[in-house]
Amino acid sequence: MSLAKRKPVKVAVLDLYNGVANQGMRCIREILNLFGEEHHIDLSWDEFDVRGKNEIPDLSYDMFISSGGPGSPFDGEGQLWEEQYFNWLQQVLDWNQKEEAEHKKHVFFICHSFQIACRYFNVGTVSKRKSTAFGVFPVHLMQTQVTEPVFDGLKDPFYAVDSRDYQVIQPDIKDLTQRGIRLLCIEKDRPHVPYERAIMAVRFNEYMIGTQFHPEADAPGMSMYLQTDEKKKTVIDNHGFDKWQSMIEHLGDPDKIMWTYAHILPNFLFRAVFAPVPETV
Repeated sequence: MSLAKRKPVKVAVLDLYNGVANQGMRCIREILNLFGEEHHIDLSWDEFDVRGKNEIPDLSYDMFISSGGPGSPFDGEGQLWEEQYFNWLQQVLDWNQKEEAEHKKHVFFICHSFQIACRYFNVGTVSKRKSTAFGVFPVHLMQTQVTEPVFDGLKDPFYAVDSRDYQVIQPDIKDLTQRGIRLLCIEKDRPHVPYERAIMAVRFNEYMIGTQFHPEADAPGMSMYLQTDEKKKTVIDNHGFDKWQSMIEHLGDPDKIMWTYAHILPNFLFRAVFAPVPETV
C-alpha cells in the first residue's frame, strides 16, 4: 500500500496543562501538522482537557500523546480526572494485549504525564527536587543491548528542554527488567552535588514510551520562555547568568534542541503509523 493511500490517522492529544498558558501544545500541533504533510497522510487530532474538564479520549484513536503540565504529579490523587486517566491507560494496555487487535495503540508521555505514568507503572520514586530544573541540558543515553527506535538519529549526549520540580529516581532495575520496562536515558552528571541522576526516559512496554524532558520544544518558543522575567531569574538564580546566556545561544544551534525536536516525536509517529501489521494465520 502506498503512503498516499493509507487510511486516515486519528491522534488524541491529552492536555494536562490545566488551563495554564504554555508552548507545549502549540509545538505538539506543529509536529503533527508537519508529519502529516511530509508523509502525505490524512492525519487529524482532537485535544482533551484532562485536568480542567475531566475529558478523556476513547479507544477510537490510533495513537495518543499526553502532554506536560504544571504542579505536582501527585495533585490528581483522589480526583476524578486522575481516576479516569488511569482507567484510560489501563484500557489502552488491555487493548494492546488482545491478540485480535490488529492495530496496536502507541502512547507517548511527556514530562508531567511521564511522572504520572512512572507512578502508575511503579518505575521508581517520584520525588520533589532540591531545586527547579529549567533550561537546555545534555541527556545521556543508557548503554543497553536493545536499540530504541524512537531515539534513532540522536547523539550521546543529546540536548533537550528540561522544566520540572519533580524527578523519578531509585529504580529497582531487577524488577523493571522482569516486567519488561527499560530505562532509556538519564540526566547529566553533576559531580559537585551528592544527588542521584534522575531518569529521563522510559520504555514502559512495546507500545508506550515517555520522556521527562520536552521533545516537542522548539527554539522560538523556548527563546520566548527563557527571556520572560520569571524564567530568566530562575535560571540565573540556580545556574548563573553565563548559563542562561549559553542556553539562549544554544537555541540557534541545529545540533541542540532542534535536532531533538526533529527526531523523537517524529520517530514515535512514524513507528506508530507505519508499524507493520502482524500476519494472521
